[in-house]
Amino acid sequence: MTDMRTLGTTGMKTPPLVLGGNVFGWRVSGEDAYSILDRFVDAGGTMIDTADVYSAWIDGHKGGESETVIGEWLAKRSRRDDVLIATKVGMLPGEGGKGLAASRIEAAVEASLKRLQTDYIDLYFAHRDDGDTPLEESLKAFDRLKSAGKVRHIGASNYKADRLAEALSTSADEDLAYYEVLQPELNLMDRAQYEGPLQDLAVERSLGVITYFALASGFLTGKYRSADDKGKSPRGGNMDQYLNERGEAVLSAMDAVAEETAASLAQVALAWNAAQPGVTAPIASATSMEQLEELLGSFDLTLTPEQIERLNMASKG
Repeated sequence: MTDMRTLGTTGMKTPPLVLGGNVFGWRVSGEDAYSILDRFVDAGGTMIDTADVYSAWIDGHKGGESETVIGEWLAKRSRRDDVLIATKVGMLPGEGGKGLAASRIEAAVEASLKRLQTDYIDLYFAHRDDGDTPLEESLKAFDRLKSAGKVRHIGASNYKADRLAEALSTSADEDLAYYEVLQPELNLMDRAQYEGPLQDLAVERSLGVITYFALASGFLTGKYRSADDKGKSPRGGNMDQYLNERGEAVLSAMDAVAEETAASLAQVALAWNAAQPGVTAPIASATSMEQLEELLGSFDLTLTPEQIERLNMASKG
C-alpha cells in the first residue's frame, strides 16, 4: 500500500512523489498533458506543483503556460477536491511590480487563479527570497490571501536557513500566516542547498519539504554517462557538471541498488530523496506516459538503510 505522508502541519497528504508541472504548456500540452495528469491522480498522486513563471524562459512564452494547461484540465474533469495545486509567485514580474512586494503578490494570485480556473490555491510559494521587500510586507499579503480563502497554505522556495528562520519569527511575532512548507533543491549530486542548517530548521519546525531537481535534470536516470550522450535531449548541455569521477561513482552505486531492487535508476533516485530527513516528497515531471509510469514505480520503493548509506558514500565522494 502506498505510503501517504502528511505535508508538515498543513494536513495535506501526498505519496512520496509530487508531479512537476514545469513541462506543461512547454514540452507537453493538450490531451497528452491531460492524460498524464489523469493517470497521476488515478494512481494515487495528490499534488501538482507549478509556478506563474513556467515557462517564460521559452521564446514566445510569457509565463503562466503551465498554469493554463492545468486549469484547462481541472475544468475538463469537473472535480477539484481530490487534487492539491501548488503554485508560486516571486520570479515573474508583472502587474503590481516584481518580487514579493505586496502589490505584486495580490495581482499575481488573481492571475494564477484565473489561469488555473479555480477559486483557491492549496499551497502558494514565495518562489525565492526578496531582499528588497520587508518580510513583514510579504507575509501580511499572504495572510490576507489566507483570510480571504484564496490560499490555504503558504511555503518558501529557495530560502536560506537564516532568512527562513527570520520569516518564521516575523509570522509568530505579528500573528501572521507562516511558511509551513519548504521547497529546496536536493538530489544525489546537489545536496548543499538543503543539507545542514536548512534541513535542521525544517526538521525542528516540522515543516513539510518537497524537493525539486530530484533527478538532477535527468542525469540520475542514467541517460547521460559520457560526453557523447549530451545530445540525447536539450538538457544534455547541462551535464558537464556531473560527467566526472563523482558522477560515475554515483551512477555505479545506483546501478547496484537498481539491480538489487529490480527498480530503475530514476526510481532509486526518488526513493533516496524521499528517505532523507525532513523530506516529505520529491518533485519530478513527465513528458510521456512511459516516463510517468516509471515515476509512479517510486511510490512503493523503500530502500534499506544499507543501500541509502552506499548511495550517500558515493555521493559524498
